[in-house]
Amino acid sequence: MKFTFLTLFPNIIEGYFSDSILKRAIEDGFISINFTNPRDYTTNKHNKVDQPMIGGGAGMLMTPQPLFDSIKAIKESSPKAYVIVATPVGKPFKQNDAKRLAKKEHLVFVSGRYEGMDERFIEEVADELFSIGDFILTGGELPSMVMSDAIARNVEGVLGNSDSLTVESFESSVLEAPSFSKPKIYNEITVPSELLKGNHGKISDLKNAMAKCKTKYFRPDMHKQL
Repeated sequence: MKFTFLTLFPNIIEGYFSDSILKRAIEDGFISINFTNPRDYTTNKHNKVDQPMIGGGAGMLMTPQPLFDSIKAIKESSPKAYVIVATPVGKPFKQNDAKRLAKKEHLVFVSGRYEGMDERFIEEVADELFSIGDFILTGGELPSMVMSDAIARNVEGVLGNSDSLTVESFESSVLEAPSFSKPKIYNEITVPSELLKGNHGKISDLKNAMAKCKTKYFRPDMHKQL
């Protein structure tokens, strides 16, 4: 799986992949990352990538030429590259999207800045638009990192134990059950006694019950669908 980040600020993203699971995934060849900076494709002498909005409006907008030429360069070497744009108007990014996109060969995440991107670029180039929530950020780098993380961990081999994917929240209609580690008692608070008895059938039943309770409390919208 190849990730390309189209961004004016690659340093924001690069550090996230320099530790832990994603670093090992790169070293082991399960994923690769690279960066394309639209500023490198500007044709004006000042390397400007933003312009005032036609018709007026506060702030500046990323102008189309550097964006179009950046994608053109990426597509010339990778025709199957699938372009994702992070935008507040996109559909909510879900776990099923992460699983589906993990099967792609090459994903390109476009990170907007300023007041966003020229709409002509979005309409002509984007394969999918996603939002990670009903709020506004200063740029698209954080959403791109969030989505690429969720997708990468669904790429075969990235997680050492693939079974860990099957019990996570959003893999079914309930949230993941509460988890506990040693010691058995901490600050006079103990773990549920059934977890200590070694009866795997009862442990499974207990976890299912706790998962439903957790879903009902934290996500009543999901619980209604059970």
